[in-house]
Amino acid sequence: MRRLTTKRLAVVLLLGALWTAPAFGQSCAMCYATARATPKDAQKTLNRAIIVLLLPPLGIMSFGVGFAFRYGKKRDLENSQNDASN
Repeated sequence: MRRLTTKRLAVVLLLGALWTAPAFGQSCAMCYATARATPKDAQKTLNRAIIVLLLPPLGIMSFGVGFAFRYGKKRDLENSQNDASN
């Protein structure tokens, strides 16, 4: 059972990576040119700003996924206990 779940997870992750691949090629040429024309310090600042803007959504999504797994395990445990008592 565990092996099947691992294979399914691997397939889902692979399909997700392939599905999002086209998004990496969609950068604005004007934005790219402007960022390249800035000094190195400004480029580092832009990179830090992107990371700072990325952290809250990643944190929220991580919390949501963790909560969903926790709820699912709790629900499964309650269902198995109810089935055992019946």
